[in-house]
Amino acid sequence: MGLFDKLKKAFIKEKEEEQQLVEEQQEERIDESADEVAAEISEVLVEADETSESEDQTEEVAEVVTEVLEEEPVEELVEVEPEPVVEAGSEPIQEENVQEKYDKGLAKTRKTFKERMNELFANFRSVDEDFFEEVEETLIGADVGFETSMRIAEELRQEVKLKNIKKPAAVQNAIIEKLVDLYEAEGINEVNDLNLQPNGLTVILFVGVNGVGKTTSIGKLAHEYKQAGKKVLLAAADTFRAGAIDQLVVWGDRAGVEVVRGAAGGDPAAVVFDAMVKAKAQQADVLLVDTAGRLQNKVNLMKELDKIKRIIQREEPNAPHEVLLVLDATTGQNAMIQAKQFKETTDVTGLVLTKLDGTAKGGIVLAIRNELHLPVKLVGLGEGINDLEVFNPNDFVMGLFKGLIEEE
Repeated sequence: MGLFDKLKKAFIKEKEEEQQLVEEQQEERIDESADEVAAEISEVLVEADETSESEDQTEEVAEVVTEVLEEEPVEELVEVEPEPVVEAGSEPIQEENVQEKYDKGLAKTRKTFKERMNELFANFRSVDEDFFEEVEETLIGADVGFETSMRIAEELRQEVKLKNIKKPAAVQNAIIEKLVDLYEAEGINEVNDLNLQPNGLTVILFVGVNGVGKTTSIGKLAHEYKQAGKKVLLAAADTFRAGAIDQLVVWGDRAGVEVVRGAAGGDPAAVVFDAMVKAKAQQADVLLVDTAGRLQNKVNLMKELDKIKRIIQREEPNAPHEVLLVLDATTGQNAMIQAKQFKETTDVTGLVLTKLDGTAKGGIVLAIRNELHLPVKLVGLGEGINDLEVFNPNDFVMGLFKGLIEEE
């Protein structure tokens, strides 16, 4: 079953669950009404029994029943809305599963995408050439990438002509299906899991410009590995940015792992050398290396990263096992530009996409896969220390397009 078929199945299941919920609430309300009527009748009978055996007792009971039913007719209870969700804190908080995190984390992107689709179909009465041009603009505005948008619009032209599609719902579903199918096709043989070594030390190098959440991502990943029982070390090799070393130390304290550091403004490669020696001496499982990201001077950055790699490989010939580029999802197309520049500068093996929960530009993941052919390895789906997740393509697609399938 393809991803789009899974989406349709989830859509149908969600509709069925909504209907079932409404029916259950209707039954509960009717039962409650019947209980109230019975209680009123019981009270009257008790009062009547205590006072007298009046011949008017039956008439009094009948009058009460009539009054109750007139105040709250049973047939009116059929028209009920689902009860509001219970506010957080009123019940024990249950840990979210990964799919729920994706659903919540992509809520802003999903909402914006839906609004763009609604606006698109509200402005066009017929599916003509102007409509297809607007489809291109809509997809580009949703940050799915220029090349991807052109390709989807062209394929949509052919399908609409071939199948004579006219209904807006059918066109919208066709757009989503093509996005999903293209995304799935471009991901064949893509590896989203981190390249952790089963035996010996795993070295992961982090690159990225200032402010994208690089140090935070390292701290969260260190916490995850520490919780999994691994021996973890951090290397503060971003020696040029003010406060970068202190920031990593704070995260090291939170995660309960040691940070190897040098003096501010010192040689990053020297810090990495010390970290490699210590990691091997302590038989560490994972070494996470924070580096500076100064794209304004590509030559110096490339030289610095090359020197760090040589130091690493002197101690561990097959390392670094990952070079992860950290991107801020909220920057949309700017993140794409950064990815292209870093890809030219160094051997990036994968991406970490941060702040996905705080943006309406989650479509950038489609552009990254379809245009850059770089695997997303980790995504930030919240601000908590446990909210950095290994990227799951299926969960991403379900979270991005959940609820956007239309009934034709």
